Amino acid sequence: MSVRDNSIDLTARQQAQADAAARQVTEPQSLVVRFPASEPLRLDSGREIAPLTIAYQTYGTLNADKSNAILICHALTGDQHVANDHPVTGKGGWWATLVGPGKPVDTDRFFVICANILGGCMGSTGPASVNPATGRPYGVEFPVITIGDMVKAQARLVDYLGIDQLFSVIGGSMGGMQVLQWCARYKERVLTAMPIATAPWHTAQNIAFHEVGRQAVMADPDWQGGAYYGTNARPARGLAVARMAAHITYLSEKALQDKFGRGLQNRDQHSFSFDADFKIESYLRHQGSTFVDRFDANSYLYITRAMDYFDLEAEYGKLANAFTGTKTQFCVVSFTSDWLYPTRDNKEIVKALNGVAANVSFVEIESDKGHDAFLLDEEVFFATVRGFLNAAAKKRGIA
Repeated sequence: MSVRDNSIDLTARQQAQADAAARQVTEPQSLVVRFPASEPLRLDSGREIAPLTIAYQTYGTLNADKSNAILICHALTGDQHVANDHPVTGKGGWWATLVGPGKPVDTDRFFVICANILGGCMGSTGPASVNPATGRPYGVEFPVITIGDMVKAQARLVDYLGIDQLFSVIGGSMGGMQVLQWCARYKERVLTAMPIATAPWHTAQNIAFHEVGRQAVMADPDWQGGAYYGTNARPARGLAVARMAAHITYLSEKALQDKFGRGLQNRDQHSFSFDADFKIESYLRHQGSTFVDRFDANSYLYITRAMDYFDLEAEYGKLANAFTGTKTQFCVVSFTSDWLYPTRDNKEIVKALNGVAANVSFVEIESDKGHDAFLLDEEVFFATVRGFLNAAAKKRGIA
C-alpha cells in the first residue's frame, strides 16, 4: 500500500487482484447453478430476479439418505470459499480453522455447503451481474434485497441438490441472521441450528455505522452513481474508508489497545503530517486497501442495506412468533467482548426460543477479541461447535 496526498492508492498487484475479482462475477472458480428466466426469484420487495445464478462450494460427501448436509452462511465480507484457498487473494478459507477433515465441522463426517449470497460479488447474481433487460451490469438498478431474499436463494440451491432437510445451518454475524431466517421460514427443513455472534434485528447503532460506510462509497467521485463497471475507475477509496470504519466495530477496545496502543509505525517520533504516524492508522489503511482488491462497492451497499432491514420481530409481530412450532435444536453462541452484536442481543434470541418451548442451549464465551472472535482461534468456541454437532449426529445415527 502506498499513501499519497492523504489517500489510499492501489498498487499494480492490487489492481491485478481487483481484475481477478471482477472476473469472478461471470466466471467464478466454484460450483455454479443457473436458474432460467422462467424461474424468477420473487423478492420481499415484490420485485423479481431472473435469471438467477448461485455460486457455491461443497466439502465432504453427501451420504446416501442425504441426512448429513450442513449449510454454512457467510458474513458481510465473506463468500463461498469457506475452507479452500481463495481464488483472488490466495489466502486460506475464511473459516478453515473450523471446517475441514477432523475439525469441529468435520468434512469426513458432514457434507458442507456454502453459497455466495444473493447480492454478492463472487459469482452469485448481484449488482455487478449483467441485467438481461439492458445487457449491462445492474449497478444500482439491482433491486434492494433482504436477508430473507438471500435465504430464499439458498433454499433454491438446497432444492437443486435434492436435500429435503439440513442437518444443521451455521453462521456468524450476518450469517447468523441467515440462520435465524432459515429457522423462521423453513422450520421443517432445519434439524439443528447455530446462530453465532448475531442478533434478531439491526440496532440504530448498527444502521448508523453502515450508513457512514455507504456514504463514504457514494461520496467517492469514482462511484459514478453506481455505473463504474467497464470504466477505468472504481470507488476504491470510498470502499476502503467504509471497510476501515466497519473493521473498528469487529474488534474490542482491549484488543486494539493490546495490539497497537499508541505505538508509532516505522518511526521514532511524530511526523507532524497526516501520514500514518500510528500503527493503528497503518493497520486500518491496510485493511481498507486489501479489501477493495476482492469486493465490489455496490455489493457492499446492497448487503449492508439488507442487514439494516433485518428485524424478525417486525416481520412476525413478536420475536417468539418467528419460531412458533419449531422442532429445530438450537445452540446460540455469543462472546463477552463483542459490542457489535453483544450478548444481550443473543439472549433475546434465547428468550424468544424459550418462549415457545424450543430446544435451545446458550453459550457465552469469554474472549477479548471482540466480534471477530468467531473467526479466530478460540478453543472454547471450537469445542462448543464440535460438541453440539457430535451430540446431535450421534442422536440421529450419523456416523
